[in-house]
Amino acid sequence: MSFSILQKIGDAQKKAAVVDVRSGDTVKVTQKIKEGEKFRSQVFEGVVVRVDRKESHTARIVVRKIASGVGVEKSFLLHSPLVEKIEVVRRSKVRRNNLSYLRERSGKSARLEGKDFDRNAVNTIE
Repeated sequence: MSFSILQKIGDAQKKAAVVDVRSGDTVKVTQKIKEGEKFRSQVFEGVVVRVDRKESHTARIVVRKIASGVGVEKSFLLHSPLVEKIEVVRRSKVRRNNLSYLRERSGKSARLEGKDFDRNAVNTIE
């Protein structure tokens, strides 16, 4: 199979538009979860630790939050049909793509310095 055919198949799987998510953002990811025959929506809110392959149909973000004193990381495919909505709540100033150093930190040392941004403009999808 040639690469151009694989590219066309991958592009067909992409969503029309996705919110611009960067590492250091605090996001709310709404995901569909199947329980038996029914679907329900679950919100996962945390800091984006990593963004992978942003332009690809396999674009992925890793979101980290603290739940009951334990760090929980969850990976989301941006173009997955199970991911309903991604909303950027807060944007922080970071200087790298992979914020793996946050895993060893807790409390005040794990804080990221916030920066101003237009929340409505970022969360609007064309």
